[in-house]
Order: sequence, then structure tokens, then C-alpha cells
Amino acid sequence: MHIGMIGLGRMGGNMYKRLTEAGIKVTGYDRDPAVSDVASVKELVEALPAPRIVWVMVPSGDITRNTVEELGNLLSEGDLVIEGGNSRFSDDFEHAKTLAAKGVEYVDCGVSGGVWGLKNGYGLMVGGDAKNVERAMPVFDALRPEGPREEGFVHAGEIGAGHYAKMVHNGIEYGLMQAYAEGYELLAAKDIVKDVTGSFKAWTRGTVVRSWLLDLLVKGLEEDPGFSQITGYVNDSGEGRWTIEECIANAVPAPVMTAALYARFTSRQEDSPAMKAVAALRNQFGGHATTAAGPTSGAGSTQK
Repeated sequence: MHIGMIGLGRMGGNMYKRLTEAGIKVTGYDRDPAVSDVASVKELVEALPAPRIVWVMVPSGDITRNTVEELGNLLSEGDLVIEGGNSRFSDDFEHAKTLAAKGVEYVDCGVSGGVWGLKNGYGLMVGGDAKNVERAMPVFDALRPEGPREEGFVHAGEIGAGHYAKMVHNGIEYGLMQAYAEGYELLAAKDIVKDVTGSFKAWTRGTVVRSWLLDLLVKGLEEDPGFSQITGYVNDSGEGRWTIEECIANAVPAPVMTAALYARFTSRQEDSPAMKAVAALRNQFGGHATTAAGPTSGAGSTQK
């Protein structure tokens, strides 16, 4: 089997390697000529046998839209595009429509696994027609983890369903990460706890909170005890926001995921304007003292 891949960054580059190791021939294109097999998307299309399969693995938004449009002008009827980036599910409807006008098929694929996917395999969530999913199954089987297919791959439904499932996956991930983070801060704040890292490590086997995320937290603590080498500034990729937007649109209560997203917003504020307002209000109605800077949580007494 021979496919094309556009986007050979951290995820795409590792996926390229995993596919190659599984015996699938891959011709890759990237704007960085140092990692690209061909000089342009046009050359990539020309290098593939018909009917072609092209996997798009570039950042969501305009870059993905432009890439899909370019492929629509270069591919032929019966070719297939798999969009594996972190696109919003609603973008898939437009991508599919654009390609359908040219007779080109479309499948969306949510991909989870990060930089560990090369070794461990990728969790795959796919949306599209069953015939197109089946056609690309050798590619999906090469990328997913070893073991039963249903434990690392799902044909979630129609076009958009793959990215929708991945969006919800990331919303859940936000909540899990925040819970571990708050537990870490509480353990670190209590003076009787002398081994915070060991406490987390003791949870990695046999407990109900064990997970790969917990394993990664332990790894991070062992590499940098107390996280002294990093700041607490946390970005969000967009999927967490989209998850909350969908919760609102479908009247699904999601207090944990919503709070986790808001916590990331808080992490970007050096001095929260909202909490300044709270301090000022407490001073106005109750005469409570205000301070220039209070103690960091866990860093000292909160008693006045």
C-alpha cells in the first residue's frame, strides 16, 4: 500500500515512521524541505498510484482548509482524503463538501497518542462512509495500538463524528488533568506529607485512579521535583472550548470540564483582575484587609 502524508511535524512525522515500519509506503510533504520527500503537494499527488489516499496532518483552521482546497484541485475522482488534525467537527462538513464537488472522498480521524504514539500506537476515532473507512483500514491498523482493534479504533459514525469523539476525549482529559493537579497541590501544601512524588507513584498500580496520565505526572515529578523548572501557564488547543460549546448547545451539564477549562484561563493571569475586585468588595462591605500580594496556595499560612 502506498499513501501520501501532508504535515510531518511531531505527530505527522512519527506517524510517517510508524506506517513505514508497518510496511506501508509513505510519500510525505512538509513545508520544511529537510523532512519532505517531495517539493510540493502537486509532486506528492503525482507520486501516488491511483486511486490515491492522502492523509492531512496539519494545524486546524486556515492551513487545513487551504490544504483540502488544494488537494481538491489536484486529486481525481475516487481518491480519498483523510483529515487527521485537530479540526473542529463542523469544519469536516465543509471539507467533505469541497471535495465531493470534485468526486473526491473524505474521512475525518481524531488522533490521540501525542509524542508516545510512535512507540505505543495511536487511539483513532473515525467519521465517514463505511466503504471509505474499510478502504483505509490497513492504514488505521498500522497506526493503532497492538491488540484488539476495538480497543484502539472506532468508526464513530458519519463525517464529523471522528473529530467530535476526539473533542469529547480532550474535554475529559482536561478534567482528569485538573483533578490530578489539584491533588498534587494539596499534598504539597500539607507539612506532614514528606514524599509527594512517592505518594503519586504508589497510586500507579492497584488503585482506582491509576492511568497513563498519572504515570506521566509521576515521570514529570521525578524529572523535576516541585516543578521548579516550569511556570504554571497552560494553553488550550481549542478542543476544550469546543466541548463546552457543545455541552451548552445540547443542554448537557459539564461542571468538571468547564471548571478545568476556566482553570487554564486563570493560569495565564499574573494577577487576576476578578480576584482584585473580590478583595476590594470584601474590604468595602466588611472592612476586610487587602494586601499587595498574598501567599501562594500551599506556600504558607492563610491566617491573618
